[in-house]
Amino acid sequence: MSGGTSLPAASADLRTVAQRRDRAFRIASGRWALPALIFLLVFFVLPLLANILRSLPAENPFGFYATLFSDPYYLGVIWQTVEVSALTTIASLILCYPVAYFMVRHAGKWNGVFLFLLIAPLLTSIIMRTFGWTVLLARRGLVNTWLAELGFLQNPVNMINAPIMVYIGLIHVLAPFMVLSLIPVLQGIDRSLEEAAEGLGASRLRTLLTITLPLSLDGIASGCILVFVLANGSFLTMLLLGGRQVTTLALLLYQQFALTQNIGFAAAMGNVLLLFALAGIAIQLRFLKRKGVR
Repeated sequence: MSGGTSLPAASADLRTVAQRRDRAFRIASGRWALPALIFLLVFFVLPLLANILRSLPAENPFGFYATLFSDPYYLGVIWQTVEVSALTTIASLILCYPVAYFMVRHAGKWNGVFLFLLIAPLLTSIIMRTFGWTVLLARRGLVNTWLAELGFLQNPVNMINAPIMVYIGLIHVLAPFMVLSLIPVLQGIDRSLEEAAEGLGASRLRTLLTITLPLSLDGIASGCILVFVLANGSFLTMLLLGGRQVTTLALLLYQQFALTQNIGFAAAMGNVLLLFALAGIAIQLRFLKRKGVR
């Protein structure tokens, strides 16, 4: 081949490029993972093992767990924990799905602004966000003051110490996690499928229910499990807004640890909450496996 590169030389160049590419994507030595493994061992695995050992005293190893799952009071607390988490998850999904759908389909150039407004509360302490409801709805709060000035109230009303405020506070804190779980899945749905359904005569509502909603089940499952697990471990909302009318396992754990100093019993409650979290992760992995996600 005149004026060009010979075939052997070209083949050698291709082999060199392939070798460089293989070296670029070669997995690093396992020694590089040692710092991360040591960190996880010291700050995650060992504390978990210590917590498990604290909940199993030598004189009565399973006494704390027997009390938790046999005493009617503690069984009621566990049930209320599941109930509060489940209702919060359902309400968050109902409220947040339209928000995520609007941001993906209709926000347009304002999507970045809405995303910032969604993420901005996560940069604020949960205590401050929860306490903000007290500033608004307490007997001397802004809402009571405005209603009294407008003549709608003669005496201030205490709106804080009610079970409904627990759900409002939890939804307020956890809603961004639900929306952020739904947005990527909705963005990945092919718009042509929705346009085809509408072209065949389906209304927007029917298209949403028969096309968009089934295709977004992965995001729904991820968001629901995330919100459910986070609601399980939340106690500040019950402490600040519940008026001690809603008692969950996380709040009881805080009281056992901070007030009664029953560390072993608190450790047992923490392990039960950990089981709830692991069960949620297992359900999510099973759901993803059924969907063919590896």
